[in-house]
Amino acid sequence: MTPFEITILGSNSAVPTPTRHPTSQLLNINHHYYLIDCGEGAQIQMRKFGIKFQRIEHIFISHLHGDHYFGLIGLLNTMHLLGREKPLTIHANRMLREIINLQLSVSNTKLKYEIHYNYLEDEQETVILKDHNVEVTATPVDHRIPCFGFVFKETEKPLNIKKESLAAFKLGVEEIKLLKQGKDVERQGETIHAVDATETPLALRKYSFITDTKPKTAYYEAIKDSDLLYHESTFMGDAAVRAADTFHTTNLQAAEIALKTKCKKLVLGHFSTRYTQLEPIKVEAQTVFKNTELAIEGTTFKIEH
Repeated sequence: MTPFEITILGSNSAVPTPTRHPTSQLLNINHHYYLIDCGEGAQIQMRKFGIKFQRIEHIFISHLHGDHYFGLIGLLNTMHLLGREKPLTIHANRMLREIINLQLSVSNTKLKYEIHYNYLEDEQETVILKDHNVEVTATPVDHRIPCFGFVFKETEKPLNIKKESLAAFKLGVEEIKLLKQGKDVERQGETIHAVDATETPLALRKYSFITDTKPKTAYYEAIKDSDLLYHESTFMGDAAVRAADTFHTTNLQAAEIALKTKCKKLVLGHFSTRYTQLEPIKVEAQTVFKNTELAIEGTTFKIEH
């Protein structure tokens, strides 16, 4: 089975602590690596958890509050020092390019690899990437500055070849390609029918990442039916006024969103430093949405078929 995994690198809010880092997550989808946000210390976390960050192809930055991108210049520089040559694409607010270019300029650093920027500026839900059978959608959320959530969804898969067909017909590479496209294969004296040699692929998987926002129905449709929803929960239920004032969400509100959008599992993160114990955050949320977990750093959430 091809992997669809999310590893939590950082799950705290603005102020890092000795045991909790700002937001960052590494996605491994069908052996392709995607980084969501890059808070301070993200590259150290990747080393700690044995993640080969040179394999990252795309980086998605939700918004330009420092706890979501202050680790980026360090990561880019380390990639350079380790000899990266493969281009990298960063999906972010257009101002990030100016920030990165300034940081590189004042240190007289010329990267050995190209950075391509895809600017996030649409005020509507927008597909920003179609690559390797994965579609990524950016959906605006409601924060103090422009901010986006991201939805990662597998796209239509080719048909699967039945194991017994592989053995019975001793299929070649080109024959397999044709059958997976639903086309029959003609051989001397026989026809291998795609309908007999193939089976329907497994269900498509979906992951939604929503950070730094007031609850907003506008993104509900985008995240609907997610196998896994990560939703910020900076505060607990008794701090709902504080959450609203700072354009954040409580754990109870996040749980209600997961319930309303029919998500299968909820992961809470972006915890305020005021909370030294995280378990009560989960327990309270589970009174609304039972299948709730915490974004504990180093945890990998696997989405199975």
